[in-house]
Amino acid sequence: MPNVNDTQPLRKPTIPKDATVLVVEDNVSNFVLIARMLGYLGIHCEWKTSGYEVVEYADTLPRLDLILMDIRLPYEDGYGALKKIRASERLKATPIIAVTAEASVEQMSKARESGFDGFLGKPLDPDRFPDQIRRILNNEPVWEFS
Repeated sequence: MPNVNDTQPLRKPTIPKDATVLVVEDNVSNFVLIARMLGYLGIHCEWKTSGYEVVEYADTLPRLDLILMDIRLPYEDGYGALKKIRASERLKATPIIAVTAEASVEQMSKARESGFDGFLGKPLDPDRFPDQIRRILNNEPVWEFS
């Protein structure tokens, strides 16, 4: 019979203290929803409306734990911005999650092949989002589109 004292209770993944997330999203209502959900988790977020100059902006942030990147963006899409971020010495290891309304197996495969670290389909589920973010910030892969 196993010793009851050997079992550990399941713990929710924790969020790093003072975590900062950069949200790259051109739709204001989508950004507001994401910002509110991140705020509920105690996470500070910054906002860019395009992939254009995202590296330059991210370089001004004292801390950056995660980038949530829409794929369809004006001026420069998420794939173009991803390439630039990965080329930046300071930012290349920052997890970048594709967040898109074009949620399908094909788009998820394209995002994976392009170098994204995860995939979240829109509309985001407010019941699942907090746990998805906790898992991502604890280096667990999240590839979900429904």
